[in-house]
Amino acid sequence: QVQVVESGGGLVQAGGSLRLSCTASGKKLASYGLGWFRQAPGKEREGVSCINWTGGTTYYAYSVKGRFTISRDNAKNTLYLQMDTLKPDDTSMYYCAVSVSCSDSGIYAPGNAYWGQGTQVTVSS
Repeated sequence: QVQVVESGGGLVQAGGSLRLSCTASGKKLASYGLGWFRQAPGKEREGVSCINWTGGTTYYAYSVKGRFTISRDNAKNTLYLQMDTLKPDDTSMYYCAVSVSCSDSGIYAPGNAYWGQGTQVTVSS
């Protein structure tokens, strides 16, 4: 059974930084496209960033481009999202997704993607 777990969320002031991590048990992440989504109450889920299985292709939503950096460490079976210059609009539940389709123009999570339970990010003004 595959279990995806996110960590690293929390409360931070505007302008601050957080680093989210995502790991999976029962699944080697090295062969998969990986991504981060977020969803705030009353809003649709948004694809934030993704990285393909080679690490050679990444995507960032316009709203986070230049502030967030996605990376992967296959040896540690871990995906990261470094979030800098955080804004109150970044407040959301952040979800890790395994087995996504990632191109430089977008991210798509098919029905058989694996999801974590999410980690809350709250940015105060």
